[in-house]
Amino acid sequence: MRTLLRRLLGRHHRRRPAYRHTVNAAPPSAYQPMRPWQVRARCFSTRRHGLDPEEIRVFLHRVADELTVAQTALEAVLDENKRIKDALRDWQTTYALRPASRDRR
Repeated sequence: MRTLLRRLLGRHHRRRPAYRHTVNAAPPSAYQPMRPWQVRARCFSTRRHGLDPEEIRVFLHRVADELTVAQTALEAVLDENKRIKDALRDWQTTYALRPASRDRR
């Protein structure tokens, strides 16, 4: 029936590609980092032949959990990096030879 209506109305059915690439105006580096709560709170419009909303919700929660782990690990690495830099700076201040002290040897 759909095919008949399309032919009568002059609409030609074209298959959509399985994957459509959307072009963003800004590169991903220009976006603010996403937080896990933003992933969990994201809603999608439902369509007649859309995806299973429960499956999408489960997937988004999984992504949010992985994002939480990654952001926690990143914070730990940044804290350790700061601690190491501070320790190196203190060591250099304490043990670096000054030009005047080299001549006295």
